[in-house]
Amino acid sequence: MARKRFFSSLDAALLATQFLCVVAKPWIRSTASSILSAPNHLVPDYVTKYAPLVWLHSDDPFRPSDLLEHIRHTTPAVNYSLVPDLPELNLDNLALLENISSERVALTSNDDVTTLPAWLYGHSPDEAGRIANATPCVVILVEQSARDVDAFFFYFYSYDRGANITQVVEPLNRLIEDTEHGMHFGDHVGDWEHNMIRFRDGKPTGIYYSQHAGGAAYEWNDNTLSMKSGRPLVFSAYGSHANYATSGDHIHDSALIDYCDAGKLWDPALSAYFYHLDPASFKLTRLFTSISNTTVASNMTSFFYYTGIWGDAQYPDSDDRQKTVPKFGLKRFVSGPQGPIVKNLVRKGLMPDEREKITWMQWGVGIFMSWYPCCIRGYRVWVSVAVIIGFIILTVFGVRHGVKKYRRTKGYQKVDTEIPLRDMNHGEDDAGLHRNQSD
Repeated sequence: MARKRFFSSLDAALLATQFLCVVAKPWIRSTASSILSAPNHLVPDYVTKYAPLVWLHSDDPFRPSDLLEHIRHTTPAVNYSLVPDLPELNLDNLALLENISSERVALTSNDDVTTLPAWLYGHSPDEAGRIANATPCVVILVEQSARDVDAFFFYFYSYDRGANITQVVEPLNRLIEDTEHGMHFGDHVGDWEHNMIRFRDGKPTGIYYSQHAGGAAYEWNDNTLSMKSGRPLVFSAYGSHANYATSGDHIHDSALIDYCDAGKLWDPALSAYFYHLDPASFKLTRLFTSISNTTVASNMTSFFYYTGIWGDAQYPDSDDRQKTVPKFGLKRFVSGPQGPIVKNLVRKGLMPDEREKITWMQWGVGIFMSWYPCCIRGYRVWVSVAVIIGFIILTVFGVRHGVKKYRRTKGYQKVDTEIPLRDMNHGEDDAGLHRNQSD
C-alpha cells in the first residue's frame, strides 16, 4: 500500500514537471528572441529608461557636437596631404575612406583650429536636456546573449581642450615652464567618450565611465553612483570631457586634474542614433525609438566602419601652431581619436579587456607621485635619502660578510697540525724490494 502511494506521488511529480516545462516554453522562447526580432527594430524600453544623464561643466565652452556637421567641416588627409576627388562625405559613406590608403586617414579641419571656429564649440542642451537640431550621441547595443546586453552610450565633441599649468599637481607644476602663458597641451580635434551599462534580463547590473586612457567601473548598487529618477549621473570634465561618477576634482595620469561640476544637464538619449551590433559578425543595424521613425530610408551605419581618426593628425614641430612643453616633451596639439569601432565593444567585464599602454614618461611620473606624499615631500626627502643610504651601507656590509662566510665554509681550509710525510729512503727500499721479488 505504501509502495502504491509512493508511485502515485512520483507520477504526480513527473506530470507536474512536464506541465511546468510546457508552460515555460513560451517564456523561454520569448527571452531567447533577439532585439532585432522585435517589430520595426525598436529600441528596448529599458535602454532609455536607465540611460545616463550628463552634467556638462559650467565653464566648458566645448559642448557636444553634431556628427554630420563635424564631417562637413573637415577634409580627409593622409600624411598631412588632402585626399582629392572624393564625393561629399556623410554618415552613410564615410567608410569609403578605408579604401583610399593603407595609411591612417585623418579628418582634418578646414579651418585653423587656433582661431577656434564656431563649429568646434558644439551645441548646448535646452532646459529639458535636449540638444535641438544636432545628434551628438551614438548608442550601440551589443547583444552578448539572450539575457545579457551591453549598451554603449558614445558622446561626441568636436574639440578636446587639454590641461594647462593650473591642472598639474605639485611638485610637477614647479617643473613645467609656463612659457606660453597658460597654454593648454594635449588639445585635439574630435573627441569620443562613453559610458557602458550592462543589462541582465532588462535590469542594469553595472556601469563603466571612460576617462582618458582608462576608466572606472561600478556595480549598479554602488553608493558612489548618483542617480536621478533611476538614471545614473555622469560628470563631464572641463575641456577633456572625461566621465566621472561624482563632481569635484579628479586626478588622472597621476599628475593632472580634471574639474567636474553640475553645470548644464544633457540627456543624450533625446538626441542619439541607436544601433544593434552583432558581436560575432560585427554587423551594425539601425534601431528606432518609435514606429514613426522607422520610415527613415538611411541606415547611417557607414561611419561606424571608418577606422581613421576624427580630427587632425598631430602637427609636426615645424608647424607654427605646434608647441612643446620643455623637459616633458608634451605637445600642444596631438592626434584626434578613433571612433566607437575600436572601443572594445565586445568585452568580458565592465572594464575593457585591452588596456591602453602607457609611455615610459607616464610610468615614471606614476612612480614618482606614488612616492611623493610619503617619502619625497618636504623634510621627508632627507629622511628617505638617509634611509636609502643606510640600506645601501647595510647591503654592502651584508654582502661582504656573506662572501667571507662562504669562503670559510666552502673554500680551502688551513690545517693547524702538521701532517708527517713518508720517509723518502724507506720508500726507495720498498721499491727495490719489489723489484727483487719480481726477478
